[in-house]
Order: sequence, then C-alpha cells, then structure tokens
Amino acid sequence: QVQPVESGGGLVQAGGSLRLSCAASGRTFTSYVMGWFRQAPGKEREFVAAITRSGASLFYADSVKGRFTASRDNAKNTVYLQLNSLKPEDTAVYYCAAAGTVVPGTSAEKWPYWGQGTQVTVSS
Repeated sequence: QVQPVESGGGLVQAGGSLRLSCAASGRTFTSYVMGWFRQAPGKEREFVAAITRSGASLFYADSVKGRFTASRDNAKNTVYLQLNSLKPEDTAVYYCAAAGTVVPGTSAEKWPYWGQGTQVTVSS
C-alpha cells in the first residue's frame, strides 16, 4: 500500500509559479501510477495530471496543458507538479493520488490512494 503526502502549496499572484511535491511512503513506489487532482470550493474533484510508473507518459487536463508539468523521481519516491502561468481559476486544494499499474482514468473514484491535499490560492 502507498500513502501520498503533499506539500508546496501556498499563495501566489496570477502569472506566478509553484511546485507541488508528493512523497509516497510504502514500498514499491514504482508499482504505482501517480496522479494530481484538484477541488475548488463547491465543485467536484477534477483530474489535473497523471504520470505512468516510469514517468515516460504524461496526461493532462486541457485546462492545464502547456502550463503544468508532472514529473517523478522514483529514487526519492516523490512526484512533482510544476504550476506555471497560474490563474485565479487554478485556486483549489490539490491532491496527490496513486493507483495500480495503469492509469485508471480521470475519474477520482477510480484512484484508491489519496493524500490530504495542499491549498493553492492564486490572487488576481
């Protein structure tokens, strides 16, 4: 089993950048695909990005494509999300998630392991 723990959120002005980290405890980190989701107040949790076990394949929501970049360092059991050109509508709690050997899709209910979330607030 894997337990993700996010860090790196904060308050940033529009156009700024942040890097989120997700450290995953447990053995066999490389057995899991990793994903990022976000949830704004009053909205459902939405898919942001996913990265395969080797890091060779990446998937992004259209709303963040070209601005956000996911990566992973398997030696450190850590996955990252670089957020650039941030907009006020990116304000949300960002969650790190883990799933089995293949990306299970973009629906949150298909991802079994979750972190506690980290707040990202973008001011205009």
